[in-house]
Amino acid sequence: MVQMGAKTTTITECDMLQQETHLLKDGQNEQVTTNYDREESQFPVSKQEIIWTNVVFITLLHVLFVYCFCNYFFSTKWQTYVWSFIVGGIGGFGVTGGAHRYFTHRSFKAKLPLQLILILCYTVSGQNNIPDWVRDHRVHHKFSETDADPHNANRGFFFSHVGWLMQRKHPEVYRKGKTIDMSDINNDPLVKFHTKHFLLFKMLFCFIIPVLISVYALNENWAEAISSLAVVRYVLNLNFTWSVNSVAHIWGSKPYDKRIQPAQNVVVSIVAMGEGWHNYHHSFPWDYRAAELGGYSLNTTTLWLDLFAAIGWAYDLKTASKQLIQQVAVNQGDGSWRQEPETAHARDYKTS
Repeated sequence: MVQMGAKTTTITECDMLQQETHLLKDGQNEQVTTNYDREESQFPVSKQEIIWTNVVFITLLHVLFVYCFCNYFFSTKWQTYVWSFIVGGIGGFGVTGGAHRYFTHRSFKAKLPLQLILILCYTVSGQNNIPDWVRDHRVHHKFSETDADPHNANRGFFFSHVGWLMQRKHPEVYRKGKTIDMSDINNDPLVKFHTKHFLLFKMLFCFIIPVLISVYALNENWAEAISSLAVVRYVLNLNFTWSVNSVAHIWGSKPYDKRIQPAQNVVVSIVAMGEGWHNYHHSFPWDYRAAELGGYSLNTTTLWLDLFAAIGWAYDLKTASKQLIQQVAVNQGDGSWRQEPETAHARDYKTS
């Protein structure tokens, strides 16, 4: 039996396997579609318009990062470093658990208190609004490594990491983006309210409030507070997220599906709170764990989701069955897959 959700909804392995096999076939059909689209697209990528305001802003932001890191590293209080780490973790969880696993993939359900927490945490990350983030990522999954992929890794590390934000999207991204079902996001009242006041929320929760807490609660100097929280922490959060699109699509093993580019990358999993097990995630995108691993040390996002499930705020957490994982890995993997031994956390993943 497979247990899912805080209230222990049980589903037989046979039923789960049928459901997952159907999803796997859908993914294979999408792969055929992407192969066709790769051949059909004739638009030269060199014709994409450069967004010079983004180029200048992102470049200056990283120059400022180097300046702040070099000039204020030793003068910043250790309490501010701890606070910066906490804020970075909050923003990171908002991306991984919120924008990614909840809003994009709907790999679990959330009650109102958790929905508010996920939106608030995502706001701390300071990225694009939720509808834009979700649409880009859903298109990325359905048309991965084609011209319709917003951060197509076939165009190199720099493009997939940050270059895609410095130019207009390829016409195929817009064309295929119109085929993506966004009704759940567009009809979500919380998301609509958050999007309407997005800039205000972003400035408050990503920059102003973290800096004010550092200054008035931790007695930090303004220069060090702004440097560590509004610049260094923010730039690191951005690059940790971007590394999933770049590093985890270029370097690593492919134990589940050798036919795709996403790979297992432990470094990305460390900095991105468990998002680096990317070959698994693209093979089983509906799995709320985004990994097969049975422990929390390299998947802190799953730890937090399981804690919320334990108090009933997260429920109906979807997982891929062991049978399906083994079937896919043996048939499609690169031979590096090994069956994970049972661990103390294995049952926690099912959240009974």
